[in-house]
Amino acid sequence: MNTVVNHTNWMQALHDQGVWREHEPMARHTTLAVGGPARWFFRPADRNALIAAIKACPADVVILPLGRGSNMLIPDTGFDGFVIDLSDLDEISFGHCNVRAGSGARMSRVARQCAEHGLTGCEFMATVPGDIGGGIAMNAGCFSQQVSDSLHRIEVVLRDGNIIEIEHADLKMVYRHTELPTGSLVLSATFTLQPDSPEQIRERMRSMRSRRSSTQPLAQPNCGSVFKNPDGDHAARLIEAAGLKGFRIGGAQISDQHANFIINTGEASSADIVALIRRAQAAVKQHSNIELETEVRMIGEWEYILTGDGNG
Repeated sequence: MNTVVNHTNWMQALHDQGVWREHEPMARHTTLAVGGPARWFFRPADRNALIAAIKACPADVVILPLGRGSNMLIPDTGFDGFVIDLSDLDEISFGHCNVRAGSGARMSRVARQCAEHGLTGCEFMATVPGDIGGGIAMNAGCFSQQVSDSLHRIEVVLRDGNIIEIEHADLKMVYRHTELPTGSLVLSATFTLQPDSPEQIRERMRSMRSRRSSTQPLAQPNCGSVFKNPDGDHAARLIEAAGLKGFRIGGAQISDQHANFIINTGEASSADIVALIRRAQAAVKQHSNIELETEVRMIGEWEYILTGDGNG
């Protein structure tokens, strides 16, 4: 870790506005249970504390927003920047056929509360292991549904602390990608839904959860789908066709239940997982002449290794 900043005043400004730590092990905060320490870690108590933290953060320090940590891979050497844990920004409110959720609200919780209010359109979120902010950033989806289907608008905070609203049409959302302003963090999202029977909504959610639990290794540490599905095909099928279902490097294993999942069998390192990702990409390229693109976010040094695009 090479970043050097005078952060005395910065730290003092944040101590009373949430949970502040230095050198926080990120393995505690990711669903893969891997990752070295973050140089600075802050869990703001509320929206105002988040804005204050962003305004106080030195311009040369990279900010990494964190929800559940379900779609990211952090190097064993850690992250030389400022991690902001958004989990306490989890408010949810309803108005007619709209639901507004804070960036830290669990997608599964949003789905349950929508069902209680008799609003359909977010059922798939019941099976997504992440929060609203992350779901917006990657246009999360499953079961032929995605966030962009019902999203109306979002609020983001910029690095200078200013807050802007962005309408759905201006986000240019496509498969697993949303165009957000550079350096911005999602504060909240508003969805427009449709009325329906609460019991019918719950039944659809139960069906989705049942299908997911029967086909995916949900009981073991994982990051969800590792690769994006190529047009007209599925990453899991391609990996299995290349003979890698169940293949293992160190403590990381391609799930023998679903080949687009990598699980931590107990002692995996980030390096083990990256090695397995690279092995799968090479095998699929050789077998099917298709280049698999990662869906999991590669943070820090991994970006250069696997995506070659810096802060991505």
